[in-house]
This record gives sequence, structure tokens and C-alpha cells, in this order.
Amino acid sequence: MALVNDIDLAASLADVAGRVLLDLRRCNLLTGKALGEAGDQTANAFLVRAIRHQRPDDGLLSEESADDKARLEKRRVWIIDPLDGTREYSEGRDDWAVHVALTIDGEPVVGAVAEPARGTLWRSDKATLADLHKKPGILVSRSRAPECAIKTCAKLDVEMLPMGSAGAKTMAVLRGDAIAYLHAGGQYEWDSAAPVAIAKAAGLNATTLDGRPLVYNQPESWMPDLLVSRPEWTERLHGALHLAA
Repeated sequence: MALVNDIDLAASLADVAGRVLLDLRRCNLLTGKALGEAGDQTANAFLVRAIRHQRPDDGLLSEESADDKARLEKRRVWIIDPLDGTREYSEGRDDWAVHVALTIDGEPVVGAVAEPARGTLWRSDKATLADLHKKPGILVSRSRAPECAIKTCAKLDVEMLPMGSAGAKTMAVLRGDAIAYLHAGGQYEWDSAAPVAIAKAAGLNATTLDGRPLVYNQPESWMPDLLVSRPEWTERLHGALHLAA
């Protein structure tokens, strides 16, 4: 079997899983919660099987699988979210994504994010940062915009932009739709690993809200917060966040 390089593997995995998810939604045999659960399970089964087949010696962390702590002994660990934005997917929206990342020594060095309903596949080796082409705004969760985001937007006099998937929000910053994506209140490593790999490769800053580096493949996969920002806005954002604390 010919060895696929890591970024091509990540991109192929995200792309195929995304197409499977689109086909599952288009068949109209499932709706609502049942559709979301089927999407999570189907995409996860494919991704896990393919990674185990292609990279049997690597560790793996997935939202939809039991956490195998053997990953903690590995330098190379794949971190995947088979369907980021399950709610949006089941509602027929387009702001959902598939995340596939490879971390080495805790750093997300390879990432692919598929936005299947938008026909977009992002890769960490090809992503570029577009010019800001809209009024400055900060992307936040559709369901739970954090208080610090509300205060930060007010201090900077920028718009707050609710959106679904963490991957979709991060890619929107890359597209030039916003100055930052801000999340507080906790999320998991699989929510941000692939988007952060792409964001950093394209020149965005990605840290905790107080500026600390993001470290992955930890014993506890819960992460407290996240700020992905255009570099020319990062200092102002950290200043506003400090005042909002």
C-alpha cells in the first residue's frame, strides 16, 4: 500500500466524510436528532477505520469514540471531530464541518476542515488569509455568546456575529468575514485542533483568551477558551478582553 502523506490523508478523510454526510442528509430518510446522531456515528466510523488502517502506530482522539488514553504515550496523535455543528447539520444549515488534525508533541501541525454544504475544503498547507472585506466583527457561538464577547464587542465598537461550527467560524475569519472568533465557557480539543492548525499556518493568531499557547493531546481534553484573530487586531482584542474580565 502506497503511503499517503499526512496532509493529503487529512484532506482526503475530511472530504470523503463530508460527502458521506451530504448524501446521508439528502436521502431524506432521517430528520432532526436522528439525522444528527446518524451523521456523527457514520462519519466517525469511516474516519476511525481509515486512520487506524493508514496510521496504525499513531494515537487517536475523537469526539464520538471512547478516549483511549494510550494516545498520551504517542508523539503523533490524530484529533478528529466527525461532525462539528451537529445541530446545524440536522437543521439543514451550511455552517457545519468535518475536522481532521494531526498533532505532534501537542502541536496541531496538520489540519483539514471540510465545509461540505459550502463545497469548501481547507488544508493547512494551502490556506491563505484574505483581506478583511466586511465591517469588523467577532464570531461567536449561535447558542451561547459569552459575556466577555458581548463586552469586548462593545469596547471595540464591532459587531457580534453568531455562527455554528467552530470550524466554520475559524474559516470565516480566514475568508475575511470577521476579525476574530472568540469562545469562552469551554470546548474540547476536537473542536479546535484542525481549525487552529489551518489558522496558524495561514498567519492568524490562535491562543487562549489570556494569550497562552494552545496545547493538545492532554489527559483532560477539555479546553477553557479560544481566541483566533487577525494579527493586526490581536493586541486590541487582548486589551479589551482584559478590561472585560
